[in-house]
Amino acid sequence: MTTIKKFSLYLILVLFVPSSILFAQINNNDGLNAFWTEAERQIKEGDFEAYSTSFHHEAILVNGISKNNIPIKEALDGWEKGFKDTRLRKMKASVEFRFSETLLGTSSAYQKGIFFYTSEYAEQSPVSVFIHFEVLLTKSNDIWKILMEYQKEYATHEDWNRLE
Repeated sequence: MTTIKKFSLYLILVLFVPSSILFAQINNNDGLNAFWTEAERQIKEGDFEAYSTSFHHEAILVNGISKNNIPIKEALDGWEKGFKDTRLRKMKASVEFRFSETLLGTSSAYQKGIFFYTSEYAEQSPVSVFIHFEVLLTKSNDIWKILMEYQKEYATHEDWNRLE
């Protein structure tokens, strides 16, 4: 192969392959953004059925605050009443996610950030919490599912604002 042909091939690899990888990551990130937007909707509307399907059936919840870990099924069992109360409008709930790190693969993702959750039962003051969390997701048939959620520790409002 001539030097010119080698150089041309090199340019193609350097210029076009990274842009195609970047494009794939942007599309993958769009899917992740949609995943979290949908999670926000599910919590706000009390859509437990949809929320519970966002986890892989063997997912684990690691709780750094209470120093334990449990199968997601157990966590969902504990959260179901809040979803039902939200759906029946006995309670208002909301969540927002911000991320400080995202590592994307073609069928997996790791994200680190903070979520801000608020719940308010009728005639009671709202209860809000900021939580540092990490999540590992897998994608199959273009559907993201959480494999592991690590609720690491409480965050502050200042921590939250740094992620804007």
